[in-house]
Amino acid sequence: MKPEISQKIDFSRELEEVYDLSPDAIQFFREKGYVKLKHVLSPALLEYYSEVITEWVFKLNKLTKPMEERTTYEKAFLQVMNLWRENEGIKQFVFNKRLARIAAQLMQVDGVRLYHDQALYKEPSGGITPWHADQFYWPLSNSNAVTVWVPLQHTPMEMGPLAFAEASQTLEIGRDKEISDESEAILAQALKQFPICEAPFELGEVSYHAGWTYHRAGSNVSSKARRVMTIIYMDKDIRIVEPTNKYRIDDWNTWLDSKPVGSVADGKLNPILYKKN
Repeated sequence: MKPEISQKIDFSRELEEVYDLSPDAIQFFREKGYVKLKHVLSPALLEYYSEVITEWVFKLNKLTKPMEERTTYEKAFLQVMNLWRENEGIKQFVFNKRLARIAAQLMQVDGVRLYHDQALYKEPSGGITPWHADQFYWPLSNSNAVTVWVPLQHTPMEMGPLAFAEASQTLEIGRDKEISDESEAILAQALKQFPICEAPFELGEVSYHAGWTYHRAGSNVSSKARRVMTIIYMDKDIRIVEPTNKYRIDDWNTWLDSKPVGSVADGKLNPILYKKN
């Protein structure tokens, strides 16, 4: 039976439980800049949060113009950020220790803060997500920042699952490029030397990728939206650096409370989500 959105279901225990993260997975992440993990979240939990998150995505989404009138970035996905501030159930999901603990273990840090969350919904006929590295947008002092990518359904190739260029977190080329046709063209050439991991995501499988790991997604040629929720974590002690582009200035003001350069990134929107005892 499909749960009603209004029905209160308590997934707090699952969201607190420790995931058995192997040393091999941690080593893989350190070397390759990403890792895919199976059976991280249950089908029941994902079904429930898919309903709740989707309701709020379409309630808050402001991108309504026809696909043919959109830019490459706009065709890639509907993007709605910081949903945790809109709904207590979504806040429980975003603040969960299960996913946050994994992030801390992968980065080998004592704790992580929230940078922000974002829902990324690739509509039917939605275009590619060009090659890019997330940390282009983040005015943070080091590379201890990571994104968990949580598909809210089984995600076959026709839906446009996330693809990773393995070990590309070491590549300097393209670090000054926003998500665009230009980043796709430049990085498609530069990344030819790197193995590409492009595969479906099973229900319950999630991925983590480092801020400088290059990734992309194909277009959605299926008849259903590709529903994805993401959470960006950063080392609890990471500091703010001088923003070097307009996007970093926006992030500094929006997510980091415009705190002084050089200070810990601990604004009012950046609570600690996990701290090692």
